[in-house]
Amino acid sequence: MTCPAEEEDPFPADDGLFSETFSQEVVYTLMSEQLKITQVFGANLGVAAPVWEAVRARSGHLIKWIRLTFCFIFLTPDICAQAVHLCRYLEDQSVNLKGKRIIELGAGTGLVGILAARLGAEVTLTDLPLALPQLQANVSANTPSGGWPSAEPAVLPLSWGEDHLDFPSDWDLVLGADIIYLPETYPLLVKTLAHLCKDGAVVYLSSKIRKEHEAHVFFEQYLPSRFHVILVHRDEKQNNNIYRACLRTEE
Repeated sequence: MTCPAEEEDPFPADDGLFSETFSQEVVYTLMSEQLKITQVFGANLGVAAPVWEAVRARSGHLIKWIRLTFCFIFLTPDICAQAVHLCRYLEDQSVNLKGKRIIELGAGTGLVGILAARLGAEVTLTDLPLALPQLQANVSANTPSGGWPSAEPAVLPLSWGEDHLDFPSDWDLVLGADIIYLPETYPLLVKTLAHLCKDGAVVYLSSKIRKEHEAHVFFEQYLPSRFHVILVHRDEKQNNNIYRACLRTEE
């Protein structure tokens, strides 16, 4: 869908919508670890802001849709629902995180990666630059009293399909929670995942299957083009899927 050039945009980029920011703090107990996670909301912060900035230069007509996406997620009762689903799945499956090299994509609040670091993993949290202050704040707020078992999580910017080559490929796990909601980014995400998994990393992605965001297309077409993909968990009530993926080896 395209917007005529002469049409007045009802959501201009500088209209001040959500210009004020506020935060929501939630305490989670996962794998016997208590984590205090803060999400900051606002026009230039929060869930959709990094995507908004990344797409604005490429597709100005999508700004209105992305704003509506922000409103949708803004109204979600639990800001970390998909991250919690992924953490609980890893716990239920007794996935050993201690000593693992883990990178989280689109980390947002950092819940998954911070929990992994508290359990002894060597973790790198990534997102677009606007999200990094929030990530770093949550890392600092959840520093164990005795220090991190392995190392403090690294917090780094990563724009899918652009600077992924700046990162190594020797990970054990690549994690992502609620990062499948903007179709324009799907090829970029697959490209990034393929690089990160060159040395055999396993991918776990937790996602709501939103038809309006074509999430099913990502998991049925985009991801299988480079990866072996298995649906390992389905929560019908919450419309949440967890997928496990491994890079296809070239024959």
